Amino acid sequence: MELNSQHSQGYKLESQIREAYGRIVYTQTCHDKMVKRLKKYDEWVKIGQIVLSALTTGSFLMIILGEKESAYLGAVISTALLILNAMSKNFKFIETAKQHQIAADLLWKIREEYVSLLTDFGVLELEGIMNKRDELQSRTHEVYSTSPRTDVKSYTEAQKSLKTDEEQTFSEKEIDVMLPNSIRRCNREMI
Repeated sequence: MELNSQHSQGYKLESQIREAYGRIVYTQTCHDKMVKRLKKYDEWVKIGQIVLSALTTGSFLMIILGEKESAYLGAVISTALLILNAMSKNFKFIETAKQHQIAADLLWKIREEYVSLLTDFGVLELEGIMNKRDELQSRTHEVYSTSPRTDVKSYTEAQKSLKTDEEQTFSEKEIDVMLPNSIRRCNREMI
């Protein structure tokens, strides 16, 4: 299959698949960023609930012990706790994080299949490549249609992670270090 000419069908197909792969990597990374942020929000809310509960209890104990001025402080703290509890109930950070995690996991599998398709590109027939591409697009659409949406902040974080921090990439040396000695490229004789 001709891949060198920018006007060949093979080149155009490879370009489309590469672009789809890039979009999958971004979306999967966005979902990962959403999971991390939602878990952090849930942790902050829980810590706030504990602190406000302790302060509320302390201020009401002071009232019982004769510090009547503590009543106003206790009422304010108790109201803040009520607001935080209502927010915790309505926003469901952990449940939403789980939905984003499911989407990220499904997209990871599709992403890896795109890599395999690009790897096998030179040995597959054009029709086989198009069939696999169509199947991957259908599965991607299914994930997108059943997943919660990501936001601008997660996209910005993903963009920084992928472009600047190179979060999803490894050098040859880094990969070699992770592999057993027997299959490291650095240990192979160069032919």
